[in-house]
Amino acid sequence: MLAIYKRELKSYFRSFIGFLFIAVTLFFLGLYFSVYNLMNGYPYFAYVVSSVTFLFMLTVPILTMRILAEEKRSKTDQLILTAPVSVGGIVMGKFLALLTIFAIPVAIICFYPLIMAQYGSVPMGEAYLSILAYFLFGMTAIAIGLFLSSVTESQVIAAVLTFLVLFLGYMMDSICSIISSTGNLLTRLLRCFDLYTPFSNLLNGTLDVSSIVYYVSVTALVLFLTVQSIQKRRYSMSVKNLSFSAYSTGMIAVAVALVVVVNIIMGEMPSSWTAIDMTSQKLYSLTDQTVDYVKNMQDDVTIYVLVNQDNQDTTLGQTLQRYDDLSDHITVEYVDPTVNPMFYTQYTTGNISTNSLIVVSDKRSKVIDYNDVYESSYDFDYSTYSYNTTTTGYDGEGQITSALDYVLNDDMPKVYMTTGHNELSLSNTFTSALNKENVDYETVNLMDLDAIPDDAACLFINGATSDFSSDDKDKVIDYLDNGGKVILVTGYTDEETPNIDAILSYMNLSIAKGLVVENDSNGYYRSPYYILPTQSSDSYTSGTYGKYLFLPYSQGIIVPEEVSTDETATGDITYDVFLSTSDSSFAKQDVNNTQDFSQGENDVNGPFALGVEAVKTLDNGDATLVVYGCEQLFTDDANSVVSGANLTLFTNTFSGMADHETSVSIPVKSYEVSNLVVDSAQILLLGLLVTVILPVGCMIAGFVIWFRRRKK
Repeated sequence: MLAIYKRELKSYFRSFIGFLFIAVTLFFLGLYFSVYNLMNGYPYFAYVVSSVTFLFMLTVPILTMRILAEEKRSKTDQLILTAPVSVGGIVMGKFLALLTIFAIPVAIICFYPLIMAQYGSVPMGEAYLSILAYFLFGMTAIAIGLFLSSVTESQVIAAVLTFLVLFLGYMMDSICSIISSTGNLLTRLLRCFDLYTPFSNLLNGTLDVSSIVYYVSVTALVLFLTVQSIQKRRYSMSVKNLSFSAYSTGMIAVAVALVVVVNIIMGEMPSSWTAIDMTSQKLYSLTDQTVDYVKNMQDDVTIYVLVNQDNQDTTLGQTLQRYDDLSDHITVEYVDPTVNPMFYTQYTTGNISTNSLIVVSDKRSKVIDYNDVYESSYDFDYSTYSYNTTTTGYDGEGQITSALDYVLNDDMPKVYMTTGHNELSLSNTFTSALNKENVDYETVNLMDLDAIPDDAACLFINGATSDFSSDDKDKVIDYLDNGGKVILVTGYTDEETPNIDAILSYMNLSIAKGLVVENDSNGYYRSPYYILPTQSSDSYTSGTYGKYLFLPYSQGIIVPEEVSTDETATGDITYDVFLSTSDSSFAKQDVNNTQDFSQGENDVNGPFALGVEAVKTLDNGDATLVVYGCEQLFTDDANSVVSGANLTLFTNTFSGMADHETSVSIPVKSYEVSNLVVDSAQILLLGLLVTVILPVGCMIAGFVIWFRRRKK
């Protein structure tokens, strides 16, 4: 086999075809790399390889057409067939020689993501996965070209057949959709030769083992067919047309059946076994919150997907598969709207889009419109007087987990938010998180109520900077005395707030006058007022522990006895400090006349709590007060600094108050990755390198070698 491999490899480089193949491949890869990644700044290398797959239909036929067909025509194959080399060795030697030629440009483009990384953030896992997909697709295409070269003596016929077969494999998904939108036996058989869908699955950012097995198994099958083709010629030199003996036919049937069975088994395996999420945003992975929630499900839920399964949204389909694999209580069923167009009217009176979901339990149902699965931004284009839509995030997991909780819950918890004391209102980002957590909310002025309503899961006071009235204060304390739950975000003000202080005093808590200055450089961002608190592992910090939270302009919370990240108790009150400052922090009182961040004589030394839960044991239950010392904590500006970590803290807090064992509000997974920034000179230099210098260099090297051999 080694001798065959060396012979074929040398022949391709001596005949100029090998250099031509490498040059053409590098040119097109370099061209799309220059346009997509350098000029437009896209950080995804998958855009490049997905754009050049058409190249296989042109270059592979030229590369493979002569490898066996020419030898059959010139009768030189008889020398090999009579040599003491196994037919399998002959086929593998030739195949590996072709694969080596193809591997050269693939190895070169492995440096392209490294070049991109010099100009911005690049999802390397996705980049190299796309290169692997390109190599596997090319490997299978080369094997097909090798086989078709073995069945004819004409190079032209071999090239045309290879082009047609690769074209059909590339277009098979579309062909099947044209034959039947709902799928039938014929389309199932034809999809066995769908070469592009496994490639597309890998480009989506999932290391799909079933796709890899598909390419490897098809390649192995085609090489086996090539061996059978040559084997027949070896024992029947007079036969001009390809035919198989009964024994060969039986072996072929066994080989085909084996490949089909292997791929069926891979398709039936749980996606958690066969698919590894390589995306930087972990689009296809389920968060710990979802895993915990689904594993604790006791009731059955059916998720209906309004689309033919063959035409489903790939990303959403993978997410649904992971839910299905995670629990026997979840069943995913596809309903083709062309076959059953009125199915959705059983669950909603409105119109919904194709690919929408209907989540159904014995208690209730919820519709997830496909338009809500993806988050988009809209920019007005004044040149065309129209809006450009950009998909910025994927919310499949968030919507599905929230819907599961909605259809399974007996009661929906309700939160009352106070107003009338200059409280901050929540943005759409945070109210949407409450909706996904299946928490109902209502804004109330305590002056209009005789008492906090009995159906209140908790009371939310968000950054009040004017004091409560004595009557309002009594209502809050009475609510706590009856086992109520209150979330209090303090608001900084120069005015005295004795009634808000009295609510804190109910749990023996108090606020240090002034704003916290953090002297530990690891505990702040840019300014000592911009606190990055120390976190303890806690239900409140689930998903943020080990990351950053951002608390600008915070007030220090003073806990009795000592400030600690551990639980402490005083009398019948237990404290859990889960956010705190360092020992070198202090509360600066004279905030308005600050010239620097030096500590004044009356400033109070830290450390302080910035997030604390106080629980008082009562005869009729427990009263709970959660206090945060940062007015800006639950705002979009603070949240954006730490990529949504503050929002996670928010949902964890309300999840605990709503008695959810785990939060069901999963943040949107962002698609937004900063574009690469490459200056024009670098674009020109790198563009010339990958589109001109490398391809032309290969052509020149090939021409020199060919010309020298011609002179000899």
